[in-house]
Amino acid sequence: MPSRLRLADPADVGAALARLAATAPDDTPDRADLRLLVKHFMAVLETRAPGHSVEVRVPPYAAVQVVPGVRHTRGTPPAVVERLQSEVDRALKDPAVRNIVTSAGGDVAGGSTAAFASLLKRDTARLTEVIRTAGITNK
Repeated sequence: MPSRLRLADPADVGAALARLAATAPDDTPDRADLRLLVKHFMAVLETRAPGHSVEVRVPPYAAVQVVPGVRHTRGTPPAVVERLQSEVDRALKDPAVRNIVTSAGGDVAGGSTAAFASLLKRDTARLTEVIRTAGITNK
């Protein structure tokens, strides 16, 4: 199903960003501005990273599926997910497969789900610290 997200008018985005920037730290940003900006930037993300292997959600405003790659549906048994990951990782080690992927403009990545989970944990900790240091809140 195609996304219903659309890029917003640049003038509307600029105005919403200006109002957001002018919002005092203790004030609540306008929900209409937040909705417009989230939907706009989710549409940008969808345009720049098309695919269906990762779902990005910003409740209650939008959700988008992005990033090309192998995917599975919710409820797939863990053993099936692990087997799929193992077989894809094995295939990506084949020089002929790597050549096909890179020749088509793709990036070759692989590794265990445990390694990916560890990467996500490290990135979450790092970005949490960035957000805390910058004083960003979700008021």
